Amino acid sequence: MSLNLITDRWIPVRRKDGTRTVIAPWQMADPALDFPDWPRPDLNIACLELLIGLVFMADPPANAEEWETRQTPDPERLRAQLAPFAPAFKLLGDGPRFMQDLEKLEDEGRGANPPDMLFIDSAGGQTARNNADLMVRRGRYPALEPALAAMALYTLQAHAPSGGAGNRTSMRGGGPMVTLVDPGGGLWPLIWANVPDGAPAAPDALPWMRPVRSSEKAQQVFAQDAPALEAFFGMPRRLRLLAEGGHVTGVVQKPFGANYAGWEHPLTPHYRVKAGGDLLPRHPRAGHFGYRNWLGIIARRAGDGSDLARLAWVLDHWAERGEGRHAEVIVAGWSMDNMKPRDFVWSRAPLIELSDAMAERMEGMVEAADALELALRRALGPVLAEGSARDAVREDFYRRTQPGFEQHLSALTAVNSDPVAVSRGWLNDMRRAALDIFDTLALPGLAERDTRDQAEIVSARRNLTAAFAGYGPKTGALAYARLGLDVPQAKRRGKEPA
Repeated sequence: MSLNLITDRWIPVRRKDGTRTVIAPWQMADPALDFPDWPRPDLNIACLELLIGLVFMADPPANAEEWETRQTPDPERLRAQLAPFAPAFKLLGDGPRFMQDLEKLEDEGRGANPPDMLFIDSAGGQTARNNADLMVRRGRYPALEPALAAMALYTLQAHAPSGGAGNRTSMRGGGPMVTLVDPGGGLWPLIWANVPDGAPAAPDALPWMRPVRSSEKAQQVFAQDAPALEAFFGMPRRLRLLAEGGHVTGVVQKPFGANYAGWEHPLTPHYRVKAGGDLLPRHPRAGHFGYRNWLGIIARRAGDGSDLARLAWVLDHWAERGEGRHAEVIVAGWSMDNMKPRDFVWSRAPLIELSDAMAERMEGMVEAADALELALRRALGPVLAEGSARDAVREDFYRRTQPGFEQHLSALTAVNSDPVAVSRGWLNDMRRAALDIFDTLALPGLAERDTRDQAEIVSARRNLTAAFAGYGPKTGALAYARLGLDVPQAKRRGKEPA
């Protein structure tokens, strides 16, 4: 019997008391539930997207007023609203299958792929043939339980990276950034906070209920030509699962699934390269997601009249829905290098609502940190080569200053705040972090170095401290200007940092 993703219990979740259970989708409205509990973080973020998409499909709020009145969990209402969609959500068997081609795909003599291919960090066919899977792995999942296969299938369709000729990326490109409002209180408040306004759809609006819209001749699927729910249920990949003995044992893939263009996904921030340019989805960078990444993703840029950076719809509308209530932002997604996964980013950040004046000051704090971090990396030239070693220094600097940034940003937005005092405090925090990093890396064994190296290191530290005193047009002076502090007069004697 095929797993039905509407009526059956198949989603592992953690309860608020720490115990674990398995639920059907309509039970997401149980107030005792806390969070999905899949064995991988990419499956957990995709599971949240799926649950949000199911509510958007079957029973979304019409507007902010209805969103407010329906916050109380109502599992039986959700069960009734989802019930008509059950025939469209079979994983296996005859008839339409969840997120799979309506027609039975032929393997064209090449044989089916192992189910491992459903995972973004698995080795592709060419990688495995070339024995190049050092950072990605082959053959980890020779067979999958139906529930795990269903979640992996959804994750791949929603986040699909480049996959070779004709194998399309997701409508947000490979490895999109996902940002979700989390007001706290468990699973249902998290899901409900991120359901866009809309109207219930019909089962036949789902893309697997009709023949595939092939992109073999470069056809594109634009937002105005498809139901809104396809943002959550897009099918860029043409796939059919094969099963044996109650497990999914293979995947047949055919190229030229839907080629999406011009969509603005409600859970992803977007940007423009230039005014009037196309709106593009953001993608995570490898490494820690901290305050230097916040602008344009969890916080608006000041006076962005050209609309160069646009928050995800759900973040942009939280002020209207949340009415000042505290919330955090979950930021997640694969950092990709074309087809190669580099890192899965999972972070939490405060949801920041700032006036233009405060947004400008926050931007100044970030730009000051960027300038002074550059001074630190330059100062470490005598002891660290360019490349990964100094990249690690950059990450360390931003990690160390993260708590201070959040503290000073909170002070900046408080009633009767003193912006100059905040800037001075932030400058001192950065100075302590930078000098500690420098001294840890450069000073041990200094007495045993030759006199030329000693002189270079001493000079580098002097230049670093000068940057934090406001000298150097590209470092200290720039940081002071962006912090609203008086830039000191250039010294007449001695070498100044660049």
